[in-house]
Amino acid sequence: MATKYWLVKSEPSEFSIDDLAKSKHKTTYWDGVRNYQARNFMRDDMKLGDYVLYYHSNTDPTAVVGVCKVVKEGYPDFTAFDPDDKHYDPKSKKENPSWIMVDIKLVKKFKSPVTLVQIKENPKLKEMRLVQRGNRLSVMPTAKKEFEVILKMGGVSI
Repeated sequence: MATKYWLVKSEPSEFSIDDLAKSKHKTTYWDGVRNYQARNFMRDDMKLGDYVLYYHSNTDPTAVVGVCKVVKEGYPDFTAFDPDDKHYDPKSKKENPSWIMVDIKLVKKFKSPVTLVQIKENPKLKEMRLVQRGNRLSVMPTAKKEFEVILKMGGVSI
């Protein structure tokens, strides 16, 4: 199967790329996604070896700050079953989980963050889902050519 490309959003105050870089094996589970479309992407479409752009949201400036790789395909998001977790969902059942997560591993931090303003100003990225009106998903597909343009803008290659 062909490699796919994704963008995931995280608030740096919750879990930044630096947190990921400091984590064991530079790997984390991507939990807490509570949007059905984003969940479906993780459950049905994200596969081992797919590349992921790591985007810092709800900060100034918002920006793509690195690239990761999917290292474990979709599995039940255990935070949904924990009443003490902020992502708890009493409707999600272990025998039929509502929510899914994947594991990602840091490949490289960008030399220069690629801001949303820079993305919007780049004509090669005008069709990117991230800049489309009303698209606020925390997990979204990205075209290979968009992925490559953003890597170049960030000063890295893989």
